[in-house]
Amino acid sequence: MGVIAVANAPLHVLAVDDSNLDRKLIERLLKTFSYHVTAVDSGSKALEFLGLQDVEKLPSFAANTCQPEVEVNLIITDYCMPGMTGFELLRKIKESTSLKDIPVVIMSSENEPARINRCLEEGAEEFFLKPVRLSDVDKLKPYFSKNKRKTNNEEECVSNDKSRVKYDDVEAWSEEERQMFSEDKSC
Repeated sequence: MGVIAVANAPLHVLAVDDSNLDRKLIERLLKTFSYHVTAVDSGSKALEFLGLQDVEKLPSFAANTCQPEVEVNLIITDYCMPGMTGFELLRKIKESTSLKDIPVVIMSSENEPARINRCLEEGAEEFFLKPVRLSDVDKLKPYFSKNKRKTNNEEECVSNDKSRVKYDDVEAWSEEERQMFSEDKSC
């Protein structure tokens, strides 16, 4: 089965984080910008969702020909996760001929320049420090036009859509959601 592309479907983001709290935060922030979000808790589940399950068991040419069932326009992943790190996930995505053009953003609570540079050199579009904020999510817009959807006017829809809701009213969020922004988390 091939990629399912619907012309008026919202842009689809795959969010990967082993922390339930961080997954909920990033999902909430992405939905604020009207993105469709699929959230998973590990790199292996992300690969499975993308159609690259059991990559380690497949010959390299077979891993490169897998196609996801649902179009993903961007992947945002935590760096530090048990099993497969976000960096390892990034490398597997960039090694896949069918997925290498999907923009990948790495998030981490640790500000380590060597880690950040390594991720950017391997093909990450951005590196966000946690907690992720609305201003970070706003920086994702240009990457959606790089990974063009199957419509002729996508760039116009992504960059000029003034109808997208800007949700800057943090006062309307619950106490738990406000605390997510201020908590200091480590990897």
